[in-house]
Amino acid sequence: MPQLSADTLLALDRAHVWHPYGPMPGTVTPYVVESASGVRLRLAEPVADGRRELVDGMSSWWAAIHGYRHPVLDAAVREQLGRMSHVMFGGLTHEPAVRLAARLVEITPEPLQHVFLADSGSVAVEVAMKMCLQYWQSTGRPEKRRLLTWRGGYHGDTFHPMSVCDPDGGMHHLWGGVLPGQLFAPQPPAGFDAPLDPEYASLFEGLMERHTDELAAVIVEPVVQGAGGMQFHSPAYLRMLRELCDRYGVLLVFDEIATGFGRSGALFAADHAGVSPDVMCLGKALTGGYLTLAAALCTGEIADGISRGEMPVLAHGPTFMGNPLACAAANASLDLLLGQDWAVEVKRIEAGLSEGLAAASDVPGVRDVRVRGAIGVVQLDHPVDVPAATEAAAREGVWLRPFRDLVYTMPPYVTQDEDVARIAAAVTAAAVAG
Repeated sequence: MPQLSADTLLALDRAHVWHPYGPMPGTVTPYVVESASGVRLRLAEPVADGRRELVDGMSSWWAAIHGYRHPVLDAAVREQLGRMSHVMFGGLTHEPAVRLAARLVEITPEPLQHVFLADSGSVAVEVAMKMCLQYWQSTGRPEKRRLLTWRGGYHGDTFHPMSVCDPDGGMHHLWGGVLPGQLFAPQPPAGFDAPLDPEYASLFEGLMERHTDELAAVIVEPVVQGAGGMQFHSPAYLRMLRELCDRYGVLLVFDEIATGFGRSGALFAADHAGVSPDVMCLGKALTGGYLTLAAALCTGEIADGISRGEMPVLAHGPTFMGNPLACAAANASLDLLLGQDWAVEVKRIEAGLSEGLAAASDVPGVRDVRVRGAIGVVQLDHPVDVPAATEAAAREGVWLRPFRDLVYTMPPYVTQDEDVARIAAAVTAAAVAG
């Protein structure tokens, strides 16, 4: 087909394409990306000072940890295309999915043993919640059907995950009268290195004690609360949750869709605390950003409990479950990640962001600057002017996507020091403009 001009693409885009978290028709003109390589996005038309390349400071919403057009990932997808791009997973299986499931069990904390492959992070959370509810239904405790979480969380945009997102922040308050009524504790105290607050622990335990007969599970994002506000909390609160869940007979779910595969400085955020959940959700970086794929892992106890029930199967089955192309990409991405000293690379990026964002603390309107692993955050004392902040970052040669009161970055792990410094400068410039 003949290539469309940038003007034609934008006209068609405005007329027909509904972008995430945007109105229809759109009010902001998006940049047209014609290609990507390494950590750079190549634009169809120049922006800012005439540049047509932007360093990606977002890893395509935290997924493209190896950058773009990586030869190992490209080769894995091409090889799998020569075999089959897809086959149904009901009644059939194939090597890419089996290899991936075995690998995930190997690298995640014990005693996670069973892997349900889904096609997006939100669906993985749906499956995790369904696992917990069906477990209690199957083991004779159908009254245990509510979930407890803390405020400031984000778990996806499908309906049941929305019920455990922060009920006041973001857009999910719009559905308050429709979503299941869950239980919310206050947001955990901030600070990765902060000690456990005994008053907070007592408050959380009080909630669990009062509602233990109806509680199916506690679900949280461990260490890093992502799209709900990019807050960091101490791993001590994960140990607290594990102890309380064991004490009160409640399941524990860790949503590691944003934190999995090294982003916080540990392979999984649970590793910072040395604890394991009963269910873990993975996604985003699972395929290195190549194809959509997610997973919900659970313990043998949960799987056995469901299998003893009136309906002895997990009642879920996505059409593209275990997609061979996505599984092949995920296996190659894990080979890349674990075949190198990824922790050193993440630590290097952490040091570069810490140094580069230090000056942002002095910018008027900046409330806080924080860095954890390959995550850098500048929080303002007012909502970001997103178009102005985005343009300011582009003038520095960087693609950023601010939201709410936050200008932040999660760069690919292959981002070199010069580009890390460029990203930090762009974050600061966006904070000034926003």
